[in-house]
Parts: sequence; C-alpha cells; structure tokens
Amino acid sequence: MTQDIFITGSGHTRFGRLEDTLEALIVAAAREALEEAQISPADIDAVFLGHFNSGLVPDGFASSLILQAHPDLRFKPATRCENACASGAAAIHAGLNAIRAGRARNVLVVGAEKMTHRPTADVTTALAGAGYQNDATEAALSFPQVFAIAAGQYADRYGDPMDAMARIAAKNHENAMKNPLAQMHKPLSYEACREVSDKNPLIAPPLRLSDCSLVTDGAAAIVLSASEAHAQDATARVRIAAAEHVSDYLPMSRRDFVAFEGPERAIRTAYETAGITVDDLDFAEVHDCFTPAELLIYEAMGLAPKGQGARALEAGTVYAGGRTPVNLSGGLKAKGHPVGATGVSMHALGFRQLTGRAGEMQRKGAEWGLAFNMGGAAVANYATILQADRA
Repeated sequence: MTQDIFITGSGHTRFGRLEDTLEALIVAAAREALEEAQISPADIDAVFLGHFNSGLVPDGFASSLILQAHPDLRFKPATRCENACASGAAAIHAGLNAIRAGRARNVLVVGAEKMTHRPTADVTTALAGAGYQNDATEAALSFPQVFAIAAGQYADRYGDPMDAMARIAAKNHENAMKNPLAQMHKPLSYEACREVSDKNPLIAPPLRLSDCSLVTDGAAAIVLSASEAHAQDATARVRIAAAEHVSDYLPMSRRDFVAFEGPERAIRTAYETAGITVDDLDFAEVHDCFTPAELLIYEAMGLAPKGQGARALEAGTVYAGGRTPVNLSGGLKAKGHPVGATGVSMHALGFRQLTGRAGEMQRKGAEWGLAFNMGGAAVANYATILQADRA
C-alpha cells in the first residue's frame, strides 16, 4: 500500500428472516455507515456493492440502489462486485484499489443479500452455482456435500473431527447470544450439537444441521477513507494494515481441499504485510460457512498445526475469554450468512471492536483483528488485518 486507508464508519442491519426488500436493506446499511462516519454523501467518490444473487432475486443490476440512500450520491460511480460468498470482501478490495489508484478518496461499500423468501432447495441450488460446473460430479454437489467431503477427508487423514465441529457450533451459538444483530439467539449445547437427533438431523453426512450456516437476509456497510481525506477528521477510525486476496483453482479435483492452501497463503501474507504474527491478534471474524471450515481456518491461521485444529478449542484459545477469540459475533453459523453481506459484516464488526463500540461482544483493549472471507470451497480467499488507531 502506498498510503494508509481507514475504515471511518460502519452500518449493519439485523440479520435474519426479514420483510425488507433488497433495496431497503442496502439503503439502511448505507445510511447508517454515512452517519456513523459523519461524512457528507457529497464527499463520497465511489460506491461498491457486494451481492452474489445467482438468481435469488430479480435485481440483476443492483449497484445503483446504493444511490437511493441520499440524493447527493446521484451520479457517483457505482459498481457491483460478485465473487461467490466472498462478494463482500471483493467489494471492499475494489474500494481499496480505487483509493490506491487515486481515483477516489472516500468510498462507500455495501454488502447485501435477500435469501429467505426462497425455498431452501432453491437457495441450495443457487449457491451450488459457485461450484465447478464443467465436471458433472462436482456440479452435482451442494455446498453441504462439499464440506461433508472436507470432513471426510480430514477424518481419513487426521482423525474424526466431529467432536471439534460440535464444539465450534456450540461456541458460536453462545457468542451470538451477545450480538443483537444475529439471526439466532438460541444457545445450543455441545451435547445437542454432537448428537444426531430429530432436532439436529444429518443434512449431508456426516454434517449435521448444527454444522451448517443459515439462510439469511441482511446488509452491512463501511466507509473507506484515505489518510489525507475524511480519515484525518474522523472521530473514530481503524487502519487497514493489510488486505490480501488469493484465488485457487475452481475444480476441487485440481487441489488438496483440506490442505486449505489458499486461505493459509492469504492469511500468512496478510500477517507479513502488517508486520504481525498470529500471536498479536486480539480476535478474528472468519468464514465458518460450515463447521469444518472454521476448524481448517484455525490451522490456516497458525493457531494449531495441520490436523490439530481441535487443540485451539481444547486450550480455550478461540473462546470469548481465550487468547484469540474467533467469531465473537456468532459467525456465519449463528449470526447468519447473507452471502454478499458477510465479508462487509466482518469488517464492520471488526471496526466496532477496535473502536470500543461492540457492546456485549467487546474484546477489551483490542488492537489487532483478522477478517477472513472465503468464496466457494476455499477458492476466493480474502484476509484483512485491522489495526486500532487511537491517536
């Protein structure tokens, strides 16, 4: 990076089964971010929207819906970014690149998705479009089935991960109880997550219902500002210390899935760019679309050696009171997963953590945070290091 870029404001709707339209969600999150940043909409130079869609809504050209947030946004360049479940992070990176290129000084980024009005089978099919379509075997897989393969490969190589997966689910549901914006405010015990039952059936063996993230509506937004632009006058700001994007092959057959090389490379490169190690992190918001993903991300982060991600749970490291709590928000598992909004939500809530505005979720004295947003089966991998700015 040639100059410092900061998050100066955030917006975040409630996540869940909402009556709001896609447009209403986008507008609400955008207005809150502008207000929190205390920036005039006239001073925004560009807007970017993270939105997957894949036929979920008829709005195939949604970027300019952000302009509905305020008349002074009219005629601002607006672009929609799509990169599967990492569409939100893709929009953030587009905003960062516009500032680095000197084409913008202040950027508004919104991520949004409207999903719950469609039957679960339709949503499953839409999301499956993010898999490799030129191989009949892979094209036939739903994403629960994809991560069931990950769980099976992990078991074959390292040992049964099902106990660790249940602990991840229970942890994230417990964390969501402190997040008023989360979709699920229902604690699930480890025992309930561990056992297959009428309330916790197998979805894609060996994945149980408790191992799967939620179909969700919602939106989130952030304002990005260059150091010599609005950031110099902001009442609160968080520095983007690193932002790395690594893409891997789309066909699963061309790579070792459970090695999680793309996520590891993105996260490790982000550490190097920021000049920190995993031990410096005070929290992380990561892409737990399914519980095996969070387990593999522990290892990609360096919290545990390969095949030993369960140690991060056994040692208490990733719990709310641990050294490096993961998904204090409840994660995709319990906060919810409105696909295009997810990556922006991670950054918005990271901003609130590092400015002391996270309410009951607050990690006291947090200085460093990681946001990791992933598209597909570890295909598009975005790692951001956020640093508190208390000057």
